[in-house]
Amino acid sequence: MRRSARWCNKFGPGYANRLRRQARHCGDTWFVDEVFVRIGGERHYIYRAVDQDDNTVDTLVQKRRNKQAAIIFFRKMLKRRGQSPRRMVTDKLKSYSAAHREVMPSVVHSTEQYENNRAEVSHEPTRQRERQMRRFKTPGQAQRFLAVQGVVLNLFRLGCHCIRAIHYRAFRDDAFEAWRRAACVTTS
Repeated sequence: MRRSARWCNKFGPGYANRLRRQARHCGDTWFVDEVFVRIGGERHYIYRAVDQDDNTVDTLVQKRRNKQAAIIFFRKMLKRRGQSPRRMVTDKLKSYSAAHREVMPSVVHSTEQYENNRAEVSHEPTRQRERQMRRFKTPGQAQRFLAVQGVVLNLFRLGCHCIRAIHYRAFRDDAFEAWRRAACVTTS
């Protein structure tokens, strides 16, 4: 294993946990989708939920794409976030509807066409990173990487189209300060 990979495995989850504790609350509309990847020659599925601001709510690597896998993912999201969304948007995969009825029956569930494009697009940074890394080697390595990547991208993703440049710079400075606190970096 390369030195940088060991460094990421050792420190990445700690950074992600610290950033997660400091993170602002996610939105009340969650967009859920899955994408398949080949890991070790076998097909696995990356379940991902993003909110209306494109922040990653949670990510989970699963071997199957069925009702039980969707239930596991929904329960993991609820446990980690401590709140349920007001509205959830998915594609028309039947396992989402079945898991939704069992885990979050009071949440409004939408499966309108094109409404889930936000979640479909959220997989692009993962695909780019996967190509750069020459694929994920194991499901555990993929899960560790995606958990850290989602939290770090949330920290630095700002809706720059909605704010003035001076506020954007202030938010960027705040993001870098949060990163320095999480990584225990001192500036001299």
